[in-house]
Amino acid sequence: MKELAVAFLWHLHQPYYTDPLTKTAPLPWVRLHAIKGYFDMGLLLDEHPDVRVTVNLTPSLLLQLLELADGSVADLFWTHTARPAADLTGDERVFILRHFFSANWDTMIRPHDRYYGLLFQRGTHPRDEDLPDLARRFSTQDLLDLQVWHNLAWFGHRALAQHPVLRELKAKGRQFTESDKQAVLASQRDIVARIIPLYRRLQDRGQIELSTTPFFHPILPLLIDTDSARRSRPDSALPQRFAHPEDAETQLRKALSFHEGLFGRRPLGLWPSEGSVCPELVPIVTKLGFHWTATDEWILARSLDHWRRDEHLYQPYRVQVEGGDLAVLFRDRDLSDAVSFTYSRNEPTASVADFCGRLKAVAQRAPGTRPVVPVILDGENPWEHYPDGGEGFLRGLYAALTSDGSDGVRFLTVTPARELTEHPPTATLARLHTGSWINADLKIWVGHIEDNDAWERVGATRRFLQQRERAGDMPPDAVRQAWDELFAAEGSDWFWWYGDEFDTDHKALFDHLFRLHLANVYRLAHAEVPEYLKIPVLRQQAKLAFREPTAFITPVLDGVVTDFYEWQGAGYVEGRPPLSAMHSQREYFSRIYFGFNLDQFYLRLDPAAAVADDVLDTPEVHVQFIEPRPAKLIFRLDLPEPPLLTLMHSQDGTSFGTARTYDSIRRKKVIELAVPFKDLGFGPGMQVRFVVRVMQGDLELERVPHERHVTFTVPDQTFEGAMWRA
Repeated sequence: MKELAVAFLWHLHQPYYTDPLTKTAPLPWVRLHAIKGYFDMGLLLDEHPDVRVTVNLTPSLLLQLLELADGSVADLFWTHTARPAADLTGDERVFILRHFFSANWDTMIRPHDRYYGLLFQRGTHPRDEDLPDLARRFSTQDLLDLQVWHNLAWFGHRALAQHPVLRELKAKGRQFTESDKQAVLASQRDIVARIIPLYRRLQDRGQIELSTTPFFHPILPLLIDTDSARRSRPDSALPQRFAHPEDAETQLRKALSFHEGLFGRRPLGLWPSEGSVCPELVPIVTKLGFHWTATDEWILARSLDHWRRDEHLYQPYRVQVEGGDLAVLFRDRDLSDAVSFTYSRNEPTASVADFCGRLKAVAQRAPGTRPVVPVILDGENPWEHYPDGGEGFLRGLYAALTSDGSDGVRFLTVTPARELTEHPPTATLARLHTGSWINADLKIWVGHIEDNDAWERVGATRRFLQQRERAGDMPPDAVRQAWDELFAAEGSDWFWWYGDEFDTDHKALFDHLFRLHLANVYRLAHAEVPEYLKIPVLRQQAKLAFREPTAFITPVLDGVVTDFYEWQGAGYVEGRPPLSAMHSQREYFSRIYFGFNLDQFYLRLDPAAAVADDVLDTPEVHVQFIEPRPAKLIFRLDLPEPPLLTLMHSQDGTSFGTARTYDSIRRKKVIELAVPFKDLGFGPGMQVRFVVRVMQGDLELERVPHERHVTFTVPDQTFEGAMWRA
C-alpha cells in the first residue's frame, strides 16, 4: 500500500492592533477569532489525538492574546459592548449600528431571527448621515440585543459545546438582560485565556508542531531589499530603496525568543509571512537555527528550469543558496485553496470526499513510495464562511485521514520537523525565486503608489529613530518601545489594504493604525509628529461593486460587445468579492452585466483573464433565481456546439426539473444569453433575486456576488420614464 504524507499547516495570525501608549485596540478581531477559529481548531485537534498537524502562531497574535487575557488592553468593540445599553451616548449608539453587524451575514447573522431582524431594522446599506436618526429609532432593548448578538454569533462550535449558558442564550434569542451580556463577556474572557495553554498542551503531548513567523508579520524580502520586487516584475515602480536585512533578522530573533518563552521550546519551523521568500533570506534563517520553512508551489515552479508539477511538487527540497542550507516544503495550491474558498459552499461529506479523492490522485501520479503533500492555509478566516464553522468538514477530514486507508493508499498526517528528520530531502535547489504565495511576486505589498508612499514613510521614520538612538537622548526603554513600533509598522497587513487589489469597510482604520505605529516612534522620542504622518496614505476610493439597470437594452447575442451602447443601460456586479481578507487564486468572471426590455431578461458574463480562453475545464454555470420563484439557467462554461441553455423550474427550491432549452446563448470574448420573462414565470413589478454559481459536479467553485444576491424589479411600461426623471 502506497503511503501519502499529508503535512497540514494552519496559519493563525492577526496584525498588531494595539496602541501600546494608550493600551487600546480599535478592532476586535483577535478576541472574536479567539472564541471561534482559534478555540475550535485547538479543541478539534484535542478530540482527534491521532491527527498530526503544524500550527503557525504569529507572535503579534500571541502578544495580543496575552494582553486581552490579563486585561491590560481592551478593544473598542468590547468597551461598546460592556457599556449598559441604557447609558449609551448618541455617538456610541451610532458606533454600534455601524459596526455590530461585522460578521458573515449568510452564516452568522441570517440564521438568527432576532439578529437578522435588527439588520433589516437598521438597513443593509445605510448612509452614514442617516445613522444618527436610525439610532434614535432603536430602543434600549434593541441595542442590548444587538450588543449581545454581535458577540454571541461569533462563538464557535466548541465554545457552544463547552459553555451551556451560550446555548441557552442563543435559544432565548431576544429580550436579553445586562446579566446575560456579562455572561457572554465572561465566556469570552475564559476562552481567550485558554488559547495559549491549549496549544502548548497539544505541543507537549507530541500531537502538533508549533512554528512561527517574523514577529510583526513583515514581508521579509521587502525588508531585506524593496528592489528585489523587480525580480518577478521588472517594470515595477518602486519606492525609495528600503534595504534593511538587519530588520528581517531582528523580527525573526524576537519571534524565536518570544515563542520559546511561551511554549518552552524553540520553534524549528518558519512560515515566512505570506509565504514570501528570496535567496538572501536563506542564510539568515539558517544562521538562526531554523530547520525548515515553507512557501508556495509557484515559487518552486519558478525556481526550476523545467516544471513538471506531479514530478516536482510532492517532496521536500534542500535549498542551498547564498551560503545557506535549509529544508523547504512547497504547498499544494489547489488543495489549500479548496479548503479556503470552495468547500464552505458545499456539503461536508462531499467536500471530504473531494479532498481525499484529490489526495488519492496525487498518490497515483506522484513518483516515489511516500509523496509529501503540504496543505498550508489560513486557519481562522475560512470558517466564517462555513455554515457550521467548519466543524463537519474538519471532523470528517480528520477521521478520513486517520483511517486504515483504501484504494491502495494510506494517508499519514505528519509534521515537518519529524518528517524531515526521518525522511531527509533528497532533492536540491540551487536557485530560489523571489516572491510570495500570491502570484509568485510581491505586488500586493509594493509597487502601487499607496504601497510605495507607505514604504517611504517607514524609511523616513526609521532614519529619524536611528538618529535619535545615536544621539543618546532617549532612555533605553523608550528606544526599545520605539523600535517595536517601527517593526509593527513594517507588518504586511497595512500594505495588504493599500492599492486597489482588496477592499474592506475598515480600510481607513488600517491606514490610521499604520500611521499610528510610526507616529508613536516620535511620541516616544518626545518629538513632534511630522505632518506626513497626519495625512492618509489612501488615495483611491473603492470600486463600485454594483449598479442597477438604468434603461432597456436589446443586445445582439453574438458573444462580443458589438458597440459601446449595446449594454450601456444594463446593471452590473463585480466578479471579485468586495470585502476580502483572503485571496482566491481562481476568478471565473471579472464582471457580470444584467438587463432587460419588457419581454426578455439578458445576461452578459465577462470571463476573467485567467479563464477567458480556458477550454480544458468544463464546469457548469448556474444562474439561480431565488425570488419570485425558484428557477435555474444552466450552461457549460466552455459552451460547446451547438450552444445550449437549459431552463429548470422548482416548486421547493431544492428539486429542479427541466422546463425547456434554448439556443439563445453565445460565447466568444464574452458570454451573452437571453430568456423570456414569461418562461421564467416573472411578471412586471415582481422583485427578482439571483446569484451566478460556477459548479463542478456538486461542488460550488465560485459565486457572484460572493455573499449577497443581485436584485432588480421586473420592468413595466413606466420603467424608462421613471429612470429618465430620476
